[in-house]
Amino acid sequence: MEKRGAEPEEAGGRDEEEDATRAMERAEAGAPGGWLGALEPDELDDLPWFHDELEPAGSASCRVIVHVDLDCFYAQVEMISNPELKDKPLGIQQKYLVVTCNYEARKLGVKKLMSVRDAKEKCPQLVLVNGEDLTRYREMSYKVTELLEEFSPVVERLGFDENFVDLTEMVEKRLEQLQSDELSALTVSGHVYNNQPVNPRDTLHIRLLVGSQIAAEMREAMYHQLGLTGCAGVASNKLLAKLVSGVFKPNQQTVLLPESSQDLIYSLNHIKEMPGIGYKTAKRLEALGISSVRDLQTFSSKVLEKELGISVAQRIQKLSFGEDDSPVTPSGPPQSFSEEDSFKKCSSEVEVKTKIEELLASLLNRVCQDGRKPHTIRLIIRRYSSEKHYNRESRQCPVPSHIIQKLGAGNYDVMTPMVDILMKLFRNMVNVKMPFHLTLLSVCFCNLKSLNTAKKGTIDYYLTPSLSTTSHSGKRSFSEQLFSKDRTTDSHKQPVPTVSRHEGLKENREQESPNEKITFPSDIDPEVFYELPEEVQKELLADWKRTGSDFHTVHK
Repeated sequence: MEKRGAEPEEAGGRDEEEDATRAMERAEAGAPGGWLGALEPDELDDLPWFHDELEPAGSASCRVIVHVDLDCFYAQVEMISNPELKDKPLGIQQKYLVVTCNYEARKLGVKKLMSVRDAKEKCPQLVLVNGEDLTRYREMSYKVTELLEEFSPVVERLGFDENFVDLTEMVEKRLEQLQSDELSALTVSGHVYNNQPVNPRDTLHIRLLVGSQIAAEMREAMYHQLGLTGCAGVASNKLLAKLVSGVFKPNQQTVLLPESSQDLIYSLNHIKEMPGIGYKTAKRLEALGISSVRDLQTFSSKVLEKELGISVAQRIQKLSFGEDDSPVTPSGPPQSFSEEDSFKKCSSEVEVKTKIEELLASLLNRVCQDGRKPHTIRLIIRRYSSEKHYNRESRQCPVPSHIIQKLGAGNYDVMTPMVDILMKLFRNMVNVKMPFHLTLLSVCFCNLKSLNTAKKGTIDYYLTPSLSTTSHSGKRSFSEQLFSKDRTTDSHKQPVPTVSRHEGLKENREQESPNEKITFPSDIDPEVFYELPEEVQKELLADWKRTGSDFHTVHK
């Protein structure tokens, strides 16, 4: 899958057309303030020593975080809907802008957020599809998040096309299941940043290596189940995972080992390319003579605290050293529960049934504790392959209503019929009359619904107006906070109120007066701007702020 000969993009993949913040989607995606909100700114044969030296799974230094970023997401959704568009240069149009385009169009000079007129001049054969209705994109986005939750329940949405996944516990489980000979045979999936060699005696390296295997499985599952490709970055924290995810693209992944983190940070051309340092903060830092990461690292902490406040100063200086302890914060309750087991070989129906029963028992206990009822059950298998061991297959079906009613009341009553269902799914995938060799089984409950709210847990639950600008936790998302103050009041639009900052975040955001209006870049027509979907307005504002174009707010 990976093209190891590909050239990395500069600054960790933060090129202009790819790295414009997906703020337009974060409000609808239910992304909490969380990380970005707070960051406005053969040697392994002796297995016992390996596990004895492992640090606790929850400690920050041994975390395994993956940042998954889908390739030209809107365009992919359209190409899946209409396969005839796949090999044609395709742009997604909203009003007079090409908000995104596929790689065929990019090769011919089309860029994201380019005007339709300029895009057509660059590429006369460009096919344009109206993308003002976000429904299909939103639905696909939640399918991606639900799929990622099959691998780990700790998934944080960051817009329609980005997710953070904390794989720390999953990596621990994998390591416990692996034998010493399997550990010594582990290889990296994808690229290693800087081509740094992996040290098989370094526990952090091994954790990240296992994380790369799981990241490859996630991307493979996205492709086979949803038809989507994407990039992934594997690192020890969210900041580094996000920075390294775009180094090789499209449809590739990169692992960042700790010793190369400073090289990645130093590859940034300007401090404004650092996630968590916004346009205004970058301007204030520039006024202090700080323009590079090295400048920020060596600048006087006392002076910085005096100018920006203690909280912001300490936070952004930690960022400059690649330090980020912020947790992956799920945007809401998990929309699926899954249990899996990997093994060297499973080659009989009896073995399969036994493993399914074990996995199902654990899942039923989790459902009992959660209180919601799954309406869909899915079985996932992985066949042995000497070439691509992470290729998964899955089948699913609805859970019969009479079984749903018994869930939670007693697992004994539902175990037998659900095992029967899962074995039928298994026989649909595997010809049991022929020899087979499985290396993984996973059972997943999805489409979770509460008894008192029939729609909760389905995509309809996320389409309610109240959640378009509010996270599942009830807090306004980061983008809503960031952009609510940038809307101009006029006679036919209701102003979006400025959201009060959380305690501890006050110093992290520049305060703007509510009596401010937008002064647009010269090539932007304000009337057309306000006809765009609100989410697109937000992305444009974020892009202008990030690039420092001719855009500012003035007092009325």
